[in-house]
Amino acid sequence: MENPAPADTASLDARIDQRITHILGRTVVPLFNTLIETSGEHRRELTALRTGVQRIEKRLQQHHTRLQRLEAPREGRPLAGVMAAMDAMNGREFEEHVAGLLRRDGCTNVVVQGGGRDRGIDITALTADGRRIVVQCKRFAPHLSITSPEIQKFLGAAKVLHESEVALFVATCPFTRDALNIAAESGITAVHRGLVEQWSAGAALTVLD
Repeated sequence: MENPAPADTASLDARIDQRITHILGRTVVPLFNTLIETSGEHRRELTALRTGVQRIEKRLQQHHTRLQRLEAPREGRPLAGVMAAMDAMNGREFEEHVAGLLRRDGCTNVVVQGGGRDRGIDITALTADGRRIVVQCKRFAPHLSITSPEIQKFLGAAKVLHESEVALFVATCPFTRDALNIAAESGITAVHRGLVEQWSAGAALTVLD
């Protein structure tokens, strides 16, 4: 007897995510709603549990969306790869691209600032759990680098002027070692060329989870 061919892992994961999401949304959450309405003593605990379940449901929906993007036909993507498309963008197009990635990953209130009055910030948004995000975008040639003065300038705008909880410096080029050290010490996420390529291809940024 021949062994059956293994099912496609990504498709199986997608079906599992959809099934779990259906159960959470159609069964578990309504059950919590009923319990909260009829329970006075444990209302706060039940509300907290329901919020946790709804957060899991949202994460599964985001994961399913990423799987769909990865499994989608690639005819519309440039043959040279994801970075070739970004290298062909102008600065504004790159900002809009990054804003689209934020929306894809569950962020809300995503606004591309632009113009000369952006106070050093290109994009503002909120994470799925409500943290304030500010983003600086640099569409530089790959042979250039982001230096420490640029990180320090962004740090002042992000933390002092905008009181951000998540600060992203997204660039199509590398960062110098000093720039990376300052970013790490000050809580700035440096999204360098390789990382922005992975993010654009469907990977998630850990800081947004």
